[in-house]
Amino acid sequence: MAENYFLAEDNLWEITEKYPETIDVLVSRGFKQIRDSSKREKFGKAVTLKQAAKLRNINLTRLEDLLISEIEQKRKQVDSTMKENKLSEDVNVEGLLPCPVRVPLLEALNQKIDELNFDVGLDLRAASSGVDWLKDKLAVGPDAEELSDIFISAGFDLFFDRKLIDKYRRQGVFKDSSGLNKLNYDFRKDNINLLDPAGDYAVLGVVPAVFLVNKEELGEREVPRSWQDLFKDDFKNSISLPVSDFDLFNAILLNIYKKYGKNGVTALGKNLQKSLHPAQMVKGGGQKKSGEPAVTIMPYFFTRMAKRFTHMEFVWPEDGAIISPIFMLIKEASLPQIQPLVDFFSSAQVGKILAEQGLFPSVHPEVDNNLPENSKFMWPGWDFLREKDPGELLLEMENIFEQAVKGRD
Repeated sequence: MAENYFLAEDNLWEITEKYPETIDVLVSRGFKQIRDSSKREKFGKAVTLKQAAKLRNINLTRLEDLLISEIEQKRKQVDSTMKENKLSEDVNVEGLLPCPVRVPLLEALNQKIDELNFDVGLDLRAASSGVDWLKDKLAVGPDAEELSDIFISAGFDLFFDRKLIDKYRRQGVFKDSSGLNKLNYDFRKDNINLLDPAGDYAVLGVVPAVFLVNKEELGEREVPRSWQDLFKDDFKNSISLPVSDFDLFNAILLNIYKKYGKNGVTALGKNLQKSLHPAQMVKGGGQKKSGEPAVTIMPYFFTRMAKRFTHMEFVWPEDGAIISPIFMLIKEASLPQIQPLVDFFSSAQVGKILAEQGLFPSVHPEVDNNLPENSKFMWPGWDFLREKDPGELLLEMENIFEQAVKGRD
């Protein structure tokens, strides 16, 4: 269905930015200006897909089908390449990539692999598929030499659960050789230290959680400006959370607990109205139906699609957008052979893909993340993550949250 990728009300610039493979389709249907990047932005921002179909007298459903077919064909090509490379006796890279940037990252990665003189096996799945497959592999306790050479994923539970990857980290298996020793100014200005003082983890970027406020549903209530505002009784049965987006939801639970304690987690659960995937939130937010959530919590990326709704207001929390870091772990025993791959993932090229195509702020100091003014972040810190057992803590917080949801009426 089209809404899995875009909406008819999305403008052409939004669609082509997220799915560059659609450019040729639109050009072939008479939109020649879409091929030129400067014209594409100016023209594309002024024309929605629905309007484009009308301009060229094209059936909207047919145009959507053409675009979706091109997008899915590209994804099949990428996945086919991965399957060919999946098993390797030389070097292996495993993990999850955020859905909006997975295809461009894999395309750039495959170009890099073509330059190398060794085989590289890839199993980098879409974040929407979840991480259970990787947890299951690690749960059986493979020897360190059996582990993949590089792991990449957002979220805390996989990398910090003491029964999973953290078990190997404490054995000294990993070493950060990314060369990222100075953070992007967006993090430095707020004293958010994403550089691991122990030199185990590398962070490539972050997935921030922000608010989208439905002003029609908000009524006379004040627009929430902080996470703490969401705990108020005013927002009972009024909040939508991305519970199915496990990495981000876990980050929300950990950060709320760290800053506001168990009471904060309980208050958030009591005020929950719906558990939706961010794409569903955006689609539902445009329907202006009574009974929709007053506040949806979503990755910053999805606000790009929501800006077309005049009754929605985007809010970057004053106490900081909660972040789910995109971590990279590098097996020290595989160095220096895998260093070219490490350099690729920690490059400005990858940072720009994260920041520009996914709105995932990059840590690379040369990347312009183009964030709103006064944007802050919330992150629990390295000491907290090492002193606690995030795997066990998340189970406890999930239970507290679920009990609050059940007991809210």
